[in-house]
Amino acid sequence: METLKQEKIVGIIGGMGPEATVDLMARVIKATPAKDDVDHIRMVVDNNPKVPSRIKALLEGKGESPAFCLQEMARKLAAWGVDFLAMPCNTAHFYHRDIQQAVSIPVLDMVALATEAVVVRTPGIQTVGLVASTAVLNLRIYEKTFAARSLKLLAPRPPDQDGLMAAIRKIKTCQYGEDVKSALQAAIDGLVQDGAQALLVACTELSVISGCIRTSFPVVDAAQVLAEAIVLEARQSMREER
Repeated sequence: METLKQEKIVGIIGGMGPEATVDLMARVIKATPAKDDVDHIRMVVDNNPKVPSRIKALLEGKGESPAFCLQEMARKLAAWGVDFLAMPCNTAHFYHRDIQQAVSIPVLDMVALATEAVVVRTPGIQTVGLVASTAVLNLRIYEKTFAARSLKLLAPRPPDQDGLMAAIRKIKTCQYGEDVKSALQAAIDGLVQDGAQALLVACTELSVISGCIRTSFPVVDAAQVLAEAIVLEARQSMREER
């Protein structure tokens, strides 16, 4: 019997938040060179906003760990026949190893991918401004990968970070007013003034409005990097069906 080769199917561990998950799907669609429906990537999405709070578990120390829920989502997606997984949430990547241990299929690592993208797209820089949630900053999720590249990470000033967190909370409720965009721009401007030579948007909520950023400095968006990696993995690595 003839062996047919088809593009791999991606499973999305989503819902953190729902808007960020939809944004990733849109980015995957736009990043796919397609002439018709059939040319697009097949995505199986678990848009689960009931994942226990990463903030309460990791920062406040009084919430249920989301690890088990994320592992269960990964197992179910694998059982539904996806070939690899992706998760549009930077904070949840604290549990990336736990998720990968739960399944035999690959789980794309957005943190590693975004770090590599910064290195490749902005050669010669030494300082990167990290635009992220306070959880990502406090948990030092990007520190290890950037330190391995001898790159310095710069966090926003405290008032700007407070503004970012307020913006993130509003985006989770689908509010994108000028105050939200202004908070993001203020953080960007502050990072540049403090010496950032490039910027990394490492919050998928902020990725939803990252198109409004105004700066002459290079900006790498972790959500866009993940979307492009999904397309590459699905189209270049083929599954065989008989």
